[in-house]
Order: sequence, then structure tokens, then C-alpha cells
Amino acid sequence: MNAAYEKPRSIRIADANPSVFFASGLEYNPPVRGMWNIVHTGMLIPGAHQIFACAQGCLRGVILTAAEMNALDRMSWISVSEQDMYDGTLETDIIDGCTDILHKLPYRPPVVLLFLSCIHLFAGVDFEIILTELRSRFPETEFTDCYMTPTMRQTMPPAFKMAAQLYAPLKPRPKNPRAVAILGNDRATDERSELVRLIRQNGFRLHDLTLCRTYEEYQQIAESALGISYTPAGKFAGEEAERRLGIPHLHIPASFDYSEITANYWLLCDSLGIPCPDFSAEIAAADNALDRSCAIIGDTPVAIDFTAVTRPFELAKLLTEHGFSVRYIIADTASDEQAAFQWLAEHCPDLEIFSAVNVNMLHFRQETHEPVLAVGQKAAYYFATDHFVNIVVNGGLYGFAGIQALTELMTDAFLTPKDSASVLRHKGIGCASCLL
Repeated sequence: MNAAYEKPRSIRIADANPSVFFASGLEYNPPVRGMWNIVHTGMLIPGAHQIFACAQGCLRGVILTAAEMNALDRMSWISVSEQDMYDGTLETDIIDGCTDILHKLPYRPPVVLLFLSCIHLFAGVDFEIILTELRSRFPETEFTDCYMTPTMRQTMPPAFKMAAQLYAPLKPRPKNPRAVAILGNDRATDERSELVRLIRQNGFRLHDLTLCRTYEEYQQIAESALGISYTPAGKFAGEEAERRLGIPHLHIPASFDYSEITANYWLLCDSLGIPCPDFSAEIAAADNALDRSCAIIGDTPVAIDFTAVTRPFELAKLLTEHGFSVRYIIADTASDEQAAFQWLAEHCPDLEIFSAVNVNMLHFRQETHEPVLAVGQKAAYYFATDHFVNIVVNGGLYGFAGIQALTELMTDAFLTPKDSASVLRHKGIGCASCLL
């Protein structure tokens, strides 16, 4: 390999800078496909039709995503050519293309998610003119600006922007003081979680895009008197919903730290105006589940990756405190987990952090590895193991019940191997797939 690309692919945690572990450079994206992309996410809005305007090479990926999830009838596209870049027709091509598409559809969708791409930003396309004209031509359809711009991922990751735009079509409604929304997730929160139980058992109506089956149900999200988020993308979505719709936002991040989980529940109960219960029984249940799992898994090395859980270092700390042998973490930063990072650096200085995308990870899978239990798809792929927990972005798990559920998944993964070749090729965990 060219010496210019020879950058370290791993580092001891004791030697790592928590803000950024590895220098940016040539990257490798492993063929694990469980994370949702903007196509999967946009399909959450009932009745939405997606139109992508971009170059043919980019179109290939989004079209295949829709095809694999058996949703091609909900997607259309407009191909951008090189000539469009200099003949001044970028805006009119999109307007005319969308008009032709909508006239040919057998139905009129309530909302169109119109995606522009990097090339439009480079060319300075006036998106507002496009939207204004389309809204005048089709007043019964809501048009929402969406973006397929991976070139912006260092400043505004497409997943974050997409999470916020999911709620852009909502129309303001009078607030229902007994309605609460969970915002920014691409999968429903586990009904067993204390979060959901606190909401439902105290008589609040729970809105969640992932549970909506009709466009009217989706619009009812706007009546929420409180918007809750617990993922990084959800935080951005919640802040935008507060700004646009006046839904007060509460961010209570998914955590594996018992003190923070308890503090989050106190904040939630205070926001809802309800008494906060004692969680001693839930904490004991989580501890017992961890101890039972560790008794089975023993000293088998554990590898955790950031696509499985949003706070891998907190999970590593919790597992280590309960006797697990956490040896590897795949992540590129620990900026939101300073306390857990410092604890691990002190107590487990040789814990190895691997880059998620370093080009030198290309052949890592083919190297000889000790048997590993993986939490996450990237860890499963890189360490070539069929023993892995197959979740992304926390898998809908939250709180003490989420910790208990995750440890049960780890035990099951240890005892029952999966066919990683077939599992890892499923694009978008939880979505339909014509490949399976």
C-alpha cells in the first residue's frame, strides 16, 4: 500500500485523544448494511413519495435501497447530466421533472420528499425557487426539502438533517397537555423501557413516527406538549421541532451510566409533572442480568462498535465493572463520553480502539483473530465472528430495561451463532428486504 495511506488503524486507549482518535484520510467502508440511510428514514412518513435529483452514479445506490425494501413504488428520480451544470437549467429541470412524475403517478401523495445532492450545492441551486413553484403547481401536496450531501458529513451529517426533515411537513396544532412525542428515531422505543412505561402508565398519549400508520396519525405528532429525544440525531430533530412547531424539547441521551439514567428520569418526570418512582428494582434487575450473562460468557473477549450503541465507551465501562473482558472498541471519537473514556483509560489502559473507516482495516478481517463476542455489525465483520448482537443505534433499547435486554442479547449471541454472511447483507435492520 502507498506509504501515504499508512495510518495507524488502532490505538491503546491510554494513548488516545478522546476528541479524535485517528487522522482523517483515505477510508474503507466495510460491507455491513444494517444502518439506515436517508431512503429508509424517509419511508417512515406514511404516504410520502421520495424524488431524488442527482447524478446517475448516486442514483444507483438510492434506487437499489428502495428496490431491496420493496418500495420502488414510493420513489422516483431525476438524473442530472454534465450539461445541466452549465446550461442554466438545473432549477427548471427539477421543476419540470417533478411535475411530470406527479402527473404520471396513479395517486397524489400528501407529501413529497425532494432530495437534492452535493452537485446542486456546488452549483448554487436556488432550492427555495424550486419548492415555491412546485407548491404553486400542486397546492394539495406538501414539498419538503431533503439533502443527499455526504460531502457535508463533517459539519451536518445527512442522517442528522434527515431526522430533522422528517418533521418538516407537520402543520402546527394546538398543544395537547397529555400528548408526548419521541422524536428522531428510526425504530420504536422498547415498550418494556421505563421511558415508555412512565409515559403510558401516567395517562399520556405517546406519539412516535415509527408507530404511525396513516398521514393523519403522523400529523398528530404536532399536538405534542413535549418532544423527547435520546439519540444524537434525535437531539437535532427535537431542537428543530421546537423551533418550527413550538414543541418543548427534552434531550435525555441513551446512557449506560446508572446515575445519568436516573437523572434523565427525574428530568422527564419533572417535565411531565408526575412523581418520579424509585428504580431500585430495575437497577437490581439490570445488575442481575449482567451478572448472569457474565457467568455464561466468562472471559471471552468482547468487541463493541459505535453503530450498535451511541455510547460504546459507557457500555464498555459497565460491562467491565461487571466482570466482562472488553478488549476492543470500534469508534472514531469519545467526545460525548469523557467520564467513561477516562475511567477506561485508567482501569483498562490496553483496551484497543480500532478505526471504523481507516483504509488499513481493509484486510483486517482476513487476519487471525481470537474468538470474539461482538456488539454491532462492524465489530462482527472486522473480527470475523458469527457470535454478535445484531442491533443499530441502540436497537430501541433504553434505560435499565434496555441494559437488561442488551445483556440478554449478548448471552444469546454467545450461545447461538448467526449466519453473518446473510445477516450483514440485509440493508436497513427492521426493513423489508427482497434479498432474504
